[in-house]
Amino acid sequence: MDFQTIVYDVNQGVATVTLNRPSAYNAFTEEMNQEITQALKQASRDDDVRCMVITGSGKAFCAGQDLQGVDENTNHATFLRERYHPMLKALKAMPKPVVAAVNGTAAGAGMSLALACDFRLVKPGVKFVSAFMNIGLIPDSGFIYQLPRLVGYAKAMEIAVLGKPITGTEAYELGLATEVFEAETWDESVSKFSEKLAGMPTKAISLVKRYMMDGMHLPYDELLEKEAQAQRLAGLSSDHQEGMQAFKEKRQPQFVGK
Repeated sequence: MDFQTIVYDVNQGVATVTLNRPSAYNAFTEEMNQEITQALKQASRDDDVRCMVITGSGKAFCAGQDLQGVDENTNHATFLRERYHPMLKALKAMPKPVVAAVNGTAAGAGMSLALACDFRLVKPGVKFVSAFMNIGLIPDSGFIYQLPRLVGYAKAMEIAVLGKPITGTEAYELGLATEVFEAETWDESVSKFSEKLAGMPTKAISLVKRYMMDGMHLPYDELLEKEAQAQRLAGLSSDHQEGMQAFKEKRQPQFVGK
């Protein structure tokens, strides 16, 4: 599929989606929302893809919604349901790990996109900015669902309401970012991180993704049963068999993602 607002590339088991509107700091348009959704679905179906990276071109990760597409007649509820919700649901349904490689500022819905990913890699000086309060709106696109689960209620309220920018280093200290990589080694470090994920047992990662969030709200006994069912599925995978054989033979396992 030919994309106009993103670049989609697959290499070494990693599908990379690069938001590609650098002159607008990769701000979202309806077309970009749709293309990210399509890329997620395409990667989900592709057996050669075992990890996805989302990043931005130029100086920014994503500046949020392009406000050129918003005016006083905008129905914000419909706007979210039609443009953002399909993208976010496709991201959550993605059975493979998704990494946000936050190369620059992630503001508004751009920050929400990074929060929705499974891992966040950052440069020390990048900024996460809630930004919504600056235009009299609440944080959306899953922001108020994801953020308190990552940093706790009190810090989430502070970030959402006061809107103070958070640097990449601060995000790491808060547990919001997975790793901090210097600009000089950024591309190499992101590649190593994502390729390592792509070489792991993808089926097991998929099951962890499916049930980790469930564990935030399910009763303990119910979660234990789901865990047992998931472990049964993992135990039937070829990666489990390979892992066991490699352990017995004292060698590194060669997982294939099945």
